[in-house]
Amino acid sequence: MATPLSDQEKRKQISIRGIVGVENVAELKKGFNRHLHFTLVKDRNIATPRDYYFALAHTVRDHLVGRWIRTQQFYYEADPKRVYYLSLEFYMGRTLQNTMINLGLQNACDESIYQLGLDMEELEEMEEDAGLGNGGLGRLAACFLDSMATLGLAAYGYGIRYEYGIFNQKIRDGWQVEEADDWLRHGNPWEKARPEYTLPVHFYGRVVETKEGPKWVDTQVVLAMPYDTPIPGYMNNTVNTMRLWSARAPNDFNLKDFNVGDYIQAVLDRNLAENISRVLYPNDNFFEGKELRLKQEYFVVAATLQDIIRRFKTTKKGVPGRTSFESFPDKVAIQLNDTHPAMAIPELMRVFVDIEKLDWDTAWDLTRRTFAYTNHTVLPEALERWPVQLLENLLPRHLQIIYQINQAHLDNIAALFPKDMDKLRKMSLIEEDGCKRVNMAHLCIVGSHAVNGVAEIHSNIIKTEVFRDFSDLEPGKFQNKTNGITPRRWLLLCNPGLAELIAEVIGEDYVKDLSQLRKLNDFVNNAAFIRDVSKVKQDNKLKFAQYLEKEYRVQINPASMFDVHVKRIHEYKRQLLNCLHIIALYNRIRKNPTAPFVPRTVIIGGKAAPGYHMAKMIIKLITSVADVVNNDPVVGSKLKVIFLENYRVSLAEKVIPATDLSEQISTAGTEASGTGNMKFMLNGALTIGTMDGANVEMAEEAGEENLFIFGMRVEDVADMDRKG
Repeated sequence: MATPLSDQEKRKQISIRGIVGVENVAELKKGFNRHLHFTLVKDRNIATPRDYYFALAHTVRDHLVGRWIRTQQFYYEADPKRVYYLSLEFYMGRTLQNTMINLGLQNACDESIYQLGLDMEELEEMEEDAGLGNGGLGRLAACFLDSMATLGLAAYGYGIRYEYGIFNQKIRDGWQVEEADDWLRHGNPWEKARPEYTLPVHFYGRVVETKEGPKWVDTQVVLAMPYDTPIPGYMNNTVNTMRLWSARAPNDFNLKDFNVGDYIQAVLDRNLAENISRVLYPNDNFFEGKELRLKQEYFVVAATLQDIIRRFKTTKKGVPGRTSFESFPDKVAIQLNDTHPAMAIPELMRVFVDIEKLDWDTAWDLTRRTFAYTNHTVLPEALERWPVQLLENLLPRHLQIIYQINQAHLDNIAALFPKDMDKLRKMSLIEEDGCKRVNMAHLCIVGSHAVNGVAEIHSNIIKTEVFRDFSDLEPGKFQNKTNGITPRRWLLLCNPGLAELIAEVIGEDYVKDLSQLRKLNDFVNNAAFIRDVSKVKQDNKLKFAQYLEKEYRVQINPASMFDVHVKRIHEYKRQLLNCLHIIALYNRIRKNPTAPFVPRTVIIGGKAAPGYHMAKMIIKLITSVADVVNNDPVVGSKLKVIFLENYRVSLAEKVIPATDLSEQISTAGTEASGTGNMKFMLNGALTIGTMDGANVEMAEEAGEENLFIFGMRVEDVADMDRKG
């Protein structure tokens, strides 16, 4: 039962910030009514909560569209340098609440829905998560889009519109079971199909030599149809675009079979082409060597580069279009989010050399000045390598170009390090041992003007260990860009109580500039402020405890310490270590039940890649331990263990604000950065962790005494590995 508000707390609700213009509410109600009847063709007698969600989504979208069009018009007129963020994953989560916040409409929408007798939280729960990502890499891409729109950058996200996103995780008898994530089954009110910008993408075929040079012929064509999603900046009227490609078979796909009477089979075969955008591959090594995954990677870059070049050539009406590519890198910056879009490098070379008829050296100079590459992992098994045989069959011209790039690269190294065959072997784009493979990370490094790691420690590891030879060759190319998070979603949206409290004492500028939070140092000894912060945390815990009791039928003590470990299940992230700690705590309580003990609720969540047996066994161990702990009357409310089923963005928004202790315990030297660590800290959780990834910089910023640092340092782990 929530405690009644004091008079002072009640008065705090009297705030200019919460006042909603009557005309806004009236307008929103009118829009809601219109969309319910004329867009959804429903009335209140038959409308479901999902219909009401769609009506609200369309109403909010109306407020986006004008800004979206005006933003694109401004870019067209001003012709700024454009940033293109290429990623196979965009883990967007839900859109409705984020859009209301960024447009400054949340209070008005809340009031409108309240006046209509509906429950805003119920409507928000109707929205499917857009789970087009496995974890941190895809969520980083989503945060980047929000940040670039808020900064007013002319930025575009490009990816694939997967029909099925990251699988839904069910726990049955303690085991993970995967179910398809049919996130589009009810439709998506935020996207706009753009069939008029459909583009052809070529596969297979062969290369013939002509007088004009090599020509790629006899290809199979798949069409890429774009779907655009608006990305609003925070309170700045900027709305950028995320363009996701969907695969379509051309009308004449395999219809030559019709000539021999098999029309039905020809139509059924269209599915083979459209499978390219059917499903997101889970994050394991299962896809390596899989033709469909390589098709996805080429599909997105081929369509995107055609689109970028079309936009580059198109200029204002009355002004002749660009015919020279001299200014291409001054107008186009392409960021490769990991190695997945690496085929963009040979594809841009193919376009420049084969289609636009530029000479090789000019094309290579333009290409290198256009691309930059973000590396996301130091784990050697996670660096992509594609079999040469597969590339030769699927993309024969691109393999030729990769060989040509490699030859020039090796000639350069041989000139600098004569007779050093080992260096040539280590730095080649082609790995010769066993099955011949193309090393995609090497391709990205050679084809980009900048390479970044995602935390200081990770950037140092890639410079001194993983890509040491490349760093020695071009030290200025390697740099650090520590990952970040968007405070709009990860504070304003998920923890409005804390966001409001901070705004009351330091103003609202921190929403766009988190360095402003330093001003909170002035309030560390302010008893009233500290009490208010504690109350917000307790309210969040109470709300989440009620959610857990409803979902898992386990009685949670909201006064217990909420100890949370949520991320992909992986050996290096060490959920197993956490589980062993739970067992140790359990044994301590059993041994001496009357000893003073801080009550603790341990919450673990995350998905195991379907082919990763060890990760699935770890989940089974955690759920088995939870069964024992939660049903032991001796332990009672002193210790509870919850495995959060189907951890995703919308669930993260619930658990993070309620967390007391954030577990960031990866083996030192394995986590590139991590961003969950930042989300928890922004929401007032304490961190226990190793000196790994961004934890190191957080400890430097906050002071090591303000984190619980334990375990080996990177050099200790390396030393132990060497000693075996």
